[in-house]
Amino acid sequence: MDRDLVLLFATRTLRMASYGGLAVVLALYLAAIGLDPTAVGLLLTATLAGDAIVSLWLTIRADRDGRRRTLMVGAVLMVLGGVVFALTDQFAILIAAAVVAVLSPSGNEVGPFLSVEQAALSEIVPAARRTTILAWYQLVGSLATAAGSLIAGLVVQMLLDGGTEPAVAYRTVIVAYAAAGIGIGLLASRVSDRVESPAPADPSISRRLGLHRSQRVVAKLSALFAIDAFGGGFVIQTVVALWFATRWGLEPGALGAIFFGANALAGLSGLVAARLAARFGLIATMVGTHIPSNVLLILVPFMPTVELAIGVLLVRFSISQMDVPTRQSYTISVVDPDERSAAAGLTGVARSAGAAISPLLATPLVAAPILSGGLPFVIAGTLKIAYDLLLWREFRSVRPPEEAPKASGSASGRVSASASRLPSGNEGPAESQEGGSAGR
Repeated sequence: MDRDLVLLFATRTLRMASYGGLAVVLALYLAAIGLDPTAVGLLLTATLAGDAIVSLWLTIRADRDGRRRTLMVGAVLMVLGGVVFALTDQFAILIAAAVVAVLSPSGNEVGPFLSVEQAALSEIVPAARRTTILAWYQLVGSLATAAGSLIAGLVVQMLLDGGTEPAVAYRTVIVAYAAAGIGIGLLASRVSDRVESPAPADPSISRRLGLHRSQRVVAKLSALFAIDAFGGGFVIQTVVALWFATRWGLEPGALGAIFFGANALAGLSGLVAARLAARFGLIATMVGTHIPSNVLLILVPFMPTVELAIGVLLVRFSISQMDVPTRQSYTISVVDPDERSAAAGLTGVARSAGAAISPLLATPLVAAPILSGGLPFVIAGTLKIAYDLLLWREFRSVRPPEEAPKASGSASGRVSASASRLPSGNEGPAESQEGGSAGR
């Protein structure tokens, strides 16, 4: 395998394992050092908000300042967060660290890493393999998160059973998180210059938020992705678990088994998506797999037995994440190479913002009598289908260079086939090559 590819996958694996472990203990650790629930909630909120701000700031500059350097800065911020949280229980200091540092209370990807690594991978693999590589990248991250959560839980339980104080046992994972940041920084420093953005054809071109020619296309994609994420926020794992416990009385062990299976199916589905995309195209695969999965999501609360509800949910998960590597690949492909980190970062922040408020709306609905508390499933599925239809209308004719009839024959993937045909202004590269606006 390509050396840079191995290094980027290694940083992803180590990072997601550390995120998974941190998510298990962070809230428990904060409570164990004496913070009340309100303070813990404020810290977690500050962490998520700070991560979004830091991600945006770093990713819109990464293509100019250097992708390898940006990954190393992100690693330093991980170390900072782990060290500060391990050394102090002073709320003001913890809040400051939560805003500035990179911490993941949810186990999900935070910081600049995802956007920058997607852009870096796109520089070192052929365009024809990009979606497949991103699918493996997604699967590796999912497995690493699960492994990190499992290992952290086992280690903490062993320490507690041995008589270790709870705060000390939880702090072990916090320290390991900081150590993982050091490892990620070292791995990132070994990545070669091949991952960097090629020099723009016109260095004097005006940029806004790291973008130049692709501002309109990224703005449209960001708005659509925010709608999708807003719908998805109604059925995050916590809300779904709450519904199954409330509606069907499932115990935590059963819920854990359901979500283990669901996440495994979701991760594996990305590999199938890459094959479908190679045959039918990225947009067709995104929409064609996403709509059926959301129809199944709507059907979950209508099932008459818990077995059928679980079955429909698992079938839904088996196709629900096929749009993830295809969406990432599409976003990377329809912008210029020197805009890739910024485009991935901006669309990622849009998704985070879209998903921020919907869990607050969904939780009370689980206790409502409508559909036995299953209204969040209906709302989520409806919003996500609306997103699919809007995406198809806006972008079905905006094809990546490798799907265009006269796409460049270069396998390096380093130069966008459409870049040489772009007029001046803010039109996205794919819009130009198709001879008009994306809004068809």
